[in-house]
Amino acid sequence: MKEVIFTKKAPKPIGPYSQAVKVGSFLFISGQIPIDPETGKLVKGDIKAQTRRVLENIRAIVEAAGGSLEDIVKVTVYLRDLDDFQAMNEVYAEFFSSSKPARAVVEVSRLPKDVAIEVEAIAYLGK
Repeated sequence: MKEVIFTKKAPKPIGPYSQAVKVGSFLFISGQIPIDPETGKLVKGDIKAQTRRVLENIRAIVEAAGGSLEDIVKVTVYLRDLDDFQAMNEVYAEFFSSSKPARAVVEVSRLPKDVAIEVEAIAYLGK
């Protein structure tokens, strides 16, 4: 059975998709860009500030589904510029210090709203 996950602690979707969908014990989190859920506006700042906002949004979504960052098993990071990799990775390591999920990082030519980063994730919520 499919369950749509929504929390006001993460940005409202900007298109026809859900923040996340839970199917069985798996949670599929849609790509998150650096939008502040309180203001609905893009976070200004460098890649570190944008990465922090994106990962805070992902944390809010996984927690709304009853999980934590520890439950995330796969992450895909989309960067507009791979030169931002090291700075992004520093912030990423703060969020995934003990339980490191599988991950791919891909450079793309353009992202929604011309942001520098988008991140999607999959969590396993089976205990």
